[in-house]
Amino acid sequence: MDFVKKHIVEPGSTVGLKTIDTEPDGPFEDKQEAYEFTADTIEKMRELQYRLHVEGKQSLLIVLQAPDAAGKDGVIRKVLGHLNTQGVRTFPFKVPTEIERAHDFLWRIHQCTPGAGQVSIFNRSHYEDVLVVRVEDLVPKSVWSKRYEMINQFELLLAENGTRILKFYLHISPAEQLERFKERLDRPEKHWKLNLGDYDARQQWDAYREAYETAFEKCSTKAAPWFVIPADKKWYRNAAVSAIVCQTLEQMDPQFPEVDVDLDQVRKRYEDELAQLDDDA
Repeated sequence: MDFVKKHIVEPGSTVGLKTIDTEPDGPFEDKQEAYEFTADTIEKMRELQYRLHVEGKQSLLIVLQAPDAAGKDGVIRKVLGHLNTQGVRTFPFKVPTEIERAHDFLWRIHQCTPGAGQVSIFNRSHYEDVLVVRVEDLVPKSVWSKRYEMINQFELLLAENGTRILKFYLHISPAEQLERFKERLDRPEKHWKLNLGDYDARQQWDAYREAYETAFEKCSTKAAPWFVIPADKKWYRNAAVSAIVCQTLEQMDPQFPEVDVDLDQVRKRYEDELAQLDDDA
């Protein structure tokens, strides 16, 4: 199955999240098959990311957005966490600090974009400034409504400088989210995640859905597409994200740098050093 084609938000299209199932509908017979697929895909992804890092010319930005408990941390841990950490950085964007609020809304974001050969993972992102601020009425509509085009121009700037951008929305149902909230209550090691604000956000579910739909419609572009990933089943979520990241890296086709040394000379030096060791022994 072509996961890119299945889950991409085509530029200019209208999105209705109510019509998109949060349950997977293929291509796996069971979760074990999905686990095996994901493991194989991650191995390919690791090799491609290593080449990306060594090549040092292109970069990849992965944006994760979702309601609470949809699995942003899980995707980072189970999928993206297998990448070579020398070339990967993760940025969890929380409530802006006083210094960040003193700048434009993209100031703190731009500092975290990936350099050549690097991968940046955003756990939440610049899209909070057209989601939370809109739903919670933190700034006037006259302010946040202008940000969609600013975001598009910002992402186009990154793309034109060699950064591929993938934006994932993890699409979870209210019922599954509540089940995961229960798991946090039942497991002491997850108590640190408990937050009454998560329950308050559930009361704004429809408003957040509409805000996401607008963001997808206005900001899914050829340079920076959005993908809506069914997230009720963690095994499908991970398989889909790994497949899309891997396919993107394949399209980027990073190459090892050309050798700029005389291999025969290096080989002779090695053989001389090895012979010296044998003589000393």
